[in-house]
Amino acid sequence: HMKWLIDPLPVNVRVIVSVNVETCPQAWRLWPTLHLDPLNSKDVKSLISAECNSANVKLTKEQVSKYNMLNLTLFVLLFSVGNTGNIDEILQQCCQCQDTVSLYRLVLRSIQESLQSDKEKDLLREILCVIGVSHNGVSESELMELYPELTSAVLASLLHSLHKMCLLTYGCGLLKFQHLQAWEMVKLEYMEAGESVISAYRQKLVEYFTMQLSQDRVTWRSADELPWLFQQQGDKQKLHKCLLNLFVSQNLYKRGHFAELLSYWQLVGKDKSSMAAEYFDSLKEYEKSSEGEESMICLADLYETLGRFLKDLGLLSQAVAPLQRSLEIRETALDPDHPKVAQSLHQLAGVYVQWKKFGNAEQLYKQALEISENAYGAEHPRVARELDALATLYQKQNKYEQAEQLRKKSFKIRQKAARQKGSLCGFALLRQRALQLEELTLGKDTSDNARTLNELGVLYYLQNNLETAELFLKRSLEMRERVLGSDHPDCAQSLNNLAALYNEKKHYDKAEELYEKALDIRRRALAPDHPSLAYTVKHLAVLYKKMGKLDKAVPLYELAVEIRQKSFGPKHPSVATALVNLAVLYCQMKKQIEALPLYERALKIYEDSFGQMHPRVGETLKNLAVLSYERGDFEKAAELYKRAMEIKEAETLLIGGKAASRHSSSGDTFSLKSALSPNALLEHGQR
Repeated sequence: HMKWLIDPLPVNVRVIVSVNVETCPQAWRLWPTLHLDPLNSKDVKSLISAECNSANVKLTKEQVSKYNMLNLTLFVLLFSVGNTGNIDEILQQCCQCQDTVSLYRLVLRSIQESLQSDKEKDLLREILCVIGVSHNGVSESELMELYPELTSAVLASLLHSLHKMCLLTYGCGLLKFQHLQAWEMVKLEYMEAGESVISAYRQKLVEYFTMQLSQDRVTWRSADELPWLFQQQGDKQKLHKCLLNLFVSQNLYKRGHFAELLSYWQLVGKDKSSMAAEYFDSLKEYEKSSEGEESMICLADLYETLGRFLKDLGLLSQAVAPLQRSLEIRETALDPDHPKVAQSLHQLAGVYVQWKKFGNAEQLYKQALEISENAYGAEHPRVARELDALATLYQKQNKYEQAEQLRKKSFKIRQKAARQKGSLCGFALLRQRALQLEELTLGKDTSDNARTLNELGVLYYLQNNLETAELFLKRSLEMRERVLGSDHPDCAQSLNNLAALYNEKKHYDKAEELYEKALDIRRRALAPDHPSLAYTVKHLAVLYKKMGKLDKAVPLYELAVEIRQKSFGPKHPSVATALVNLAVLYCQMKKQIEALPLYERALKIYEDSFGQMHPRVGETLKNLAVLSYERGDFEKAAELYKRAMEIKEAETLLIGGKAASRHSSSGDTFSLKSALSPNALLEHGQR
């Protein structure tokens, strides 16, 4: 009985529930109630008169005395269709109808009689039947593809009549029956043979949407219709195969169809653990064929979806590994401080909160907060989201004072964002936004306008519209330099964002110059352990490394370690991350002696913070194995690599997958040399 409903409701939200007196739950009877009594004959006459007047239909008193109390709208529509004919004859036919289904049948026959050819009548039948057997309806474009002989003119004419006569309606761009009685009428009219006819029409839709999947067109329509159609057809084997299409399941889950997805899996006889294992196996297969940045970003999204799905299933220990993998891919494929990385950190933290591992969750939420502040600015709603998450975490730990401070800060951000957004809607809101853009482009220079321009630039950057993003970011920088002065920290933010954009466009020289300017400003304006300074340091260091300027990168990587130690203390996992990245750099410069103590210290921090079987421990062990191999200590390298692989296999088993045996009979020969090449070094995401 709607226990999911938020109580109390948000401000300005009202819910209206329609219910019969006999079936109304006791809890609802306390709600404010409006009782609607059945229409009496006087009410019916009044409504009929009003409807007839609007349809320009004139009825005599004798005709009025004959009509009954069935669906009034259909009643009058039939009159309007027969306005030029014999109203007495139509009235007599209407009065002979015993229920709404028979009245709808009369409506359909009136439409059939208005059609000029048998071909149009056949198309009318096909349209109604294929809409009826679908899950959520069919779009006009899908009808055109399903029936190539159907022209736009004929379709428009048929849909006009069906919509006017209340058979069909539109919902989310899809054609569906306006009432269940209309679909019942279609089954009586066209499907007397029963289930075999319905199954044939369903099969037509199955073939259509299956073809889309084979062409890699996994749209929300394919995801909505195909699993449901297989379920209706009772084809569990094809339903199972469809569910293992990662993009179909992702599409359903991300649009809130969790319960539906779960019911499909239950139908094919799989429990939670089996589901998790099969999804993870499918993801591993997909990962083998993933190449290039775009493909890896897509892979990260799939891992995140799996992690969230497992979390919702209550499989918290299994949810960690896919979310961790999503985080690692995004750090590598995008950038350690990309907003998508913050999203991964937020999701992973949510699992740890539910798991009551509050220390891990706090660290991740703080990292997500730092990235969001650097990417969007300190007053963005995304920042408020991270503040709220941290506040909730502190509240669970009875740290009420800290929680209250964060909630107040979040409230101020949301309040300001709400004022900026305004309470208008529709066209008025669009006009207001257009006006704001004009003022930003043509109006006076202000720090607020500069900030908004910067946010728009970041938004376009995230949408991969780099040319437009560059225009907004340049405009923001110029305005800030005029209003605030070229040494203001806000100018450093604009320089940072422009540098990131040029880095994305592979204009490394431009990016280097801007990062260096931003670093100079922040060093003079900010505290030595300020997060924004750390942000610029790490990005410039990564850029130097990318450009092969390793000697210039070293002092920045060292500075990153110092900043982390001042911010979080010497035993924090973020310090370990910075140590690993500095060690990787030393190894690339053939300075293994300098790298070794850094790796060992990082390994100790990771083991103390996360335990000895954490993926970060495994990655560091593998890096140490590479270093030992390069120094000629092959026995030590093999020992370290074996430990790293045990952690990797344990991670796979945690999800429910099958770990590969080191004593495989497949004929493959294990090669330590290829596994421990210098290219195998893993740099950790710098946060």
